[in-house]
Amino acid sequence: MRLAISIVLGIALLVGAYFLSQKIGNSKTEPKGKPNKTTNLAYVKPVINEDISITVETNGTIKAQERIELFSEVQGVFQPSSKAFKPGQRFAKGDLLLSMDSQEFYSSLVAQRSILYDNIVKIMPDLKFDYPASFSQWQKYLDNFDIQQNIKDLPKPLNEKEKYYINGNQIVSNFYSIKNLEERMRKYKIYAPFSGILTEALVEQGTLIRSGQKLGTLINTNVFELEANINAEYLKYLTVGKRVSVKDLNGEKSWPGFIKRINGVINPATQTVQAFIQISGSGLTEGQFLEATISANSEPNVIEISRSLLFNEDHVFVVKNDSVLTSEQIQPVHFTDKLVMIRGLANGTEILTKAIPGAYDGMIVKKQNEIAQ
Repeated sequence: MRLAISIVLGIALLVGAYFLSQKIGNSKTEPKGKPNKTTNLAYVKPVINEDISITVETNGTIKAQERIELFSEVQGVFQPSSKAFKPGQRFAKGDLLLSMDSQEFYSSLVAQRSILYDNIVKIMPDLKFDYPASFSQWQKYLDNFDIQQNIKDLPKPLNEKEKYYINGNQIVSNFYSIKNLEERMRKYKIYAPFSGILTEALVEQGTLIRSGQKLGTLINTNVFELEANINAEYLKYLTVGKRVSVKDLNGEKSWPGFIKRINGVINPATQTVQAFIQISGSGLTEGQFLEATISANSEPNVIEISRSLLFNEDHVFVVKNDSVLTSEQIQPVHFTDKLVMIRGLANGTEILTKAIPGAYDGMIVKKQNEIAQ
């Protein structure tokens, strides 16, 4: 009996505790939350339309416009000369770059001249009796013949019969064989075709140089070219002779230049066209990395803004009535990496200078005029 009474009382206590907790919970009133009235700050500036020049920015390394890779066409031992054949050595136009030992070849050449001389002497008696009118000019040729010097042109035959006679005695063939040897003799000495500096030297004095061997590289340090890859959309602005401003990466030095050549083919992979800019002046070095600015044309009644402010390709936000964000359709005129040139806003219109996250048409903003930098 007592057990039953204890169970009933326990159940009653639990039920009572439950209803009491429910009553206490319902009696609490939730605190009223304050509405979020945060207003976005809008940095603006008034529109001032003006004429702005479109410029094409490009860069690249410069190369000497005049450069020549030196190769040997003959074989011989490299002989010393007045100037060392070393990188960094400067040469004036016509200076001897290097020479090779040609004594053996020269002896062979002199021998061939002597053979020609003897062949002419052998035909002199026949010329005196059969072609007396030509004898004097051939005699004069022999008198001035010097086997140590380059041979002079043969006397011209006065008629066809004499011509056949001279050719039949191998005079003409011997003459041109010697002229060929004389031309080859000149290749044992290599002279500078222009004033410049030796940037590469691959042979040392005393070494044997073989025919076809590369000897070095000579460049002209007065005139350079910058090869620029320019977007094909700017091709209409490029003309040969157009002036270009070139500067180093620090902007401390600048040089005048102009477009020397324009490639007639657009690279299908990059959609760029090659333009070659000629530069001259002091302080330029082969391989130097430079930036070039090409003035294209001038666009009237436009302003430049950050590309981040453009949305839907042709819309920007402006502030109207001092607090209402409003989208305006504009005309994009020209794009660069960070800026866009636009047209279509009236002077005095307050345009955003910094993008507002989540901005929408009709948003209430607090206007803040941009401080001039």
